[in-house]
Amino acid sequence: MAHVSSPDEPTVADLSEDGLLALIFPQLPLGDATLVPPGDDAAVVAAPDGRVVVSTDVLVEDRHFRRRWSSGEDVGRRAAAQNLADIAAMGASPTALVVALVAPADLPASWVEGLARGLAAVCAPLGVGVVGGDLSSGPVAVVAVTVHGDLAGREPVLRSGARPGDIVAHAGVRGWSAAGLALLEAGRGELDAGLVGAYLRPEPPLSAGPLAARSGATAMLDVSDGLLRDAGRIARASGVVLDLDEPAEVFAADLGRLSEAAAALGAHARDWVLTGGEDHGLLATFPAGAPVPAPFRVVGRVRAAPAGDGTGSDVLRVLVGGVAPGPGSPGWDHFARESAAGRAVQAGSQPRR
Repeated sequence: MAHVSSPDEPTVADLSEDGLLALIFPQLPLGDATLVPPGDDAAVVAAPDGRVVVSTDVLVEDRHFRRRWSSGEDVGRRAAAQNLADIAAMGASPTALVVALVAPADLPASWVEGLARGLAAVCAPLGVGVVGGDLSSGPVAVVAVTVHGDLAGREPVLRSGARPGDIVAHAGVRGWSAAGLALLEAGRGELDAGLVGAYLRPEPPLSAGPLAARSGATAMLDVSDGLLRDAGRIARASGVVLDLDEPAEVFAADLGRLSEAAAALGAHARDWVLTGGEDHGLLATFPAGAPVPAPFRVVGRVRAAPAGDGTGSDVLRVLVGGVAPGPGSPGWDHFARESAAGRAVQAGSQPRR
């Protein structure tokens, strides 16, 4: 639930930097791999594998969240989840986060405390430490998170490993976050608290990433920007075509869950499933005949790319039921003027590198 501040509630401007840190630090987990915790110029985190998996994301107020919708704890949970999903998508296990916060002067100190609680709620059960970061003032709230992970001796699962004949599989929900955002934007959030919660506090299948790696996944990524767009990224990196099965067959449960919200808003649940972002499920490919581990479900096949395919388009490398998807955006593009995924605040995340 969004935070409602009172006029006499202290803001970050009422506290010194040390005072704000004193409010935050007791909330944050140290993590199993932390050797030197916050308090010095830098923390020290163990890297048993000898390689470190690193990713970063940023959440900007009124671009990725709105304070009238999102409490500090909502944003903390969301920031942690989307970053941990990137590590899982490489087949690694997360070890630590560092977090930078830009805070406007009027931001309630309790909102910042809630942010720390939200980070801890996601990280602590996984043994992941929140080991430091930075504070700054600015015109809007910005939360930037860098996450580190460990491969435990395995090779990373890249986007470029899919081969013709592989199975395409997905773990997690599809379209729930996009539906939740649509309800909030329409002022109808009370219609389905579960879908709104999926947008405010996504719950990626984090354990499925290392499991997929151990099961022989040939390619994998975090579906942050829409199924069609992100499937296209695997297809392009691997030089193949991903032929996805009809959503009515492989995402029937998601379509059923979304149907009432779609009817209420005059929207199409199928569009949310195919193009909605920020559920942070995992899309992976596995060799043909290999067992696909739960919670993955088979959603398509990898096919050879046509000879001389030089279009450069991710969309043309993805089929749905054997045919090219219809016109319109395949998902969230951070810099596009128009996007079928939404408007000022999107059910989509930053472009991946």
